[in-house]
Amino acid sequence: MEKILVLAGDAAEDLDAMYPIFRLREAGYEVHVAAPTRRKVKLVVHDFEEGWDAYTERPGRHLPVNLAFSEAEPEGYAALVIPGGRAPEYIRNDPDVARICTHFFEQNLPVGLVCHGVQVPAALGLLRGRTVSGFPPLKPDLEAAGAIFEEAPDVVDGNIVSCTGWPDLPEFSRAFIGVLERAAVSM
Repeated sequence: MEKILVLAGDAAEDLDAMYPIFRLREAGYEVHVAAPTRRKVKLVVHDFEEGWDAYTERPGRHLPVNLAFSEAEPEGYAALVIPGGRAPEYIRNDPDVARICTHFFEQNLPVGLVCHGVQVPAALGLLRGRTVSGFPPLKPDLEAAGAIFEEAPDVVDGNIVSCTGWPDLPEFSRAFIGVLERAAVSM
């Protein structure tokens, strides 16, 4: 069974994390969650409320963690997923996250980026010339990082699959599993 690594932290968006984890397990993959430490991370629920210009945030579930970033050996994983929420704002600064992310990009392995998850590879300079989606207000940041922004539920650029956020998770999941299946055939 192929293993997939998910990078998370406190304030990762609940659906952005849980939906892909469950969908990948359903498809037969073994999913491991890495975070700054081995303790459970506290997820948040982002929603859109009438009368608000931005999304709202409420406490979400607790996500069990298999290993700390410092313990993660990316060579043992077939793919990487980075959920959105606020976690990408700070996990992108972790040197082990840089080590892990860079491995997947250098090896041209499948990478799934949900919502704000694009902030991690963007900060590392890994999206130059790549077409990605993400939460629409991130467009200027992604373009400043050299990415081409496309607002869509299932943007596929080679090994990278991205989406704007949790409303797109059905389309994102189908596209990401398709990339995983093609990658397995080409191995």
